[in-house]
Amino acid sequence: MDFATAFSEKPVVTVLVVDDTPDNLSLMSSLLKDHYRVKVANHGDKGLRIAMSDTPPDLILLDIMMPDIDGYEVCRRLKADPRTRDIPVIFLTARSEVEDETKGLELGAADYITKPISPPIVLARVRAHLALKASADFLRDKSAFLEKEVATRTLEVHAIQDVTIMAMASLAETRDNETGNHIRRTQLYVRCLAEKLRTHPRFADFLTERNIELLFKSAPLHDIGKIGIPDHILLKPGKLTPEEFEIMKTHTTLGRNAIEDAERRLGMKVVFLTLAKEIAYSHQEKWDGSGYPLGLAGDAIPISARLMALADVYDALISKRVYKPAFTHEASLAIVAQGRGSHFDPDITDAFMAVAGDFQAIAKKYTDDE
Repeated sequence: MDFATAFSEKPVVTVLVVDDTPDNLSLMSSLLKDHYRVKVANHGDKGLRIAMSDTPPDLILLDIMMPDIDGYEVCRRLKADPRTRDIPVIFLTARSEVEDETKGLELGAADYITKPISPPIVLARVRAHLALKASADFLRDKSAFLEKEVATRTLEVHAIQDVTIMAMASLAETRDNETGNHIRRTQLYVRCLAEKLRTHPRFADFLTERNIELLFKSAPLHDIGKIGIPDHILLKPGKLTPEEFEIMKTHTTLGRNAIEDAERRLGMKVVFLTLAKEIAYSHQEKWDGSGYPLGLAGDAIPISARLMALADVYDALISKRVYKPAFTHEASLAIVAQGRGSHFDPDITDAFMAVAGDFQAIAKKYTDDE
């Protein structure tokens, strides 16, 4: 046989006949063998074993009145098992009462043929149900393929989001003395705080699993606006003058505007950047209203920015900078605690104190290289 012939042949279709009467098995085999591969079973248990094997049949012709396990029970087990529930079952039986047929169909049978059988009718119904099964199998395969494609595309979209954010954050990082580990640490701090607060009455509605994921992804963009700050200010080793500090403060607005400008160029609002804009614009606001750029106070400050504010300050405290040494974890803890109700949301501060050990572990794991 050449390859063209091999690939043009139709796939072999298998029909399983389950009946405890040898004559019936012989009759059905003779009727079907010229059209299909035929397997036979003379009792329900054997029929179930064949159906659940590595080479299950495409259709089952099933007698009802059998010893031990009757056809109804065989059908019930077939339809209850994910491996066999999609195999069409046609009952072949001498029981012709409406109640019998109704019971069979309610159990999931595809059809009900009474004995004595009419060979043309049996063949016609077998063909019809095999055609229906082929169509159903095609649709299931297509659905599974589409689900896989959607999952692949979703992963690609998420990857593009992550790459976009990290590329923007890395661009800002090249202008600053702070390291990429600062970005990683603050990401993890924010997620740690969010997880701690996710059941808190004030935050539960906002801190959904999706929003916590977006907070984690958006955190690296908190200082994206620093790319617009002149080097002589951004990299100054000493204290900034009041005039220089006013310029430094514009990094919040520059960051928000950069993200909005990207959205305008795209021609649409990007949902996953909503929290990034909040964090970039408002992470320097303080609970008592003394922060910038707007002087927002209390709950007027977005939750995302309140979380980022504490995470950013803690990391700045424990990190060595050109203008200051690194504070110990204990000293940083005390300073953050002093800011409760003034710099930081009181409930977020309390959550931080409860997970301070986790913050310390994150800081140690992602420490800056000297």
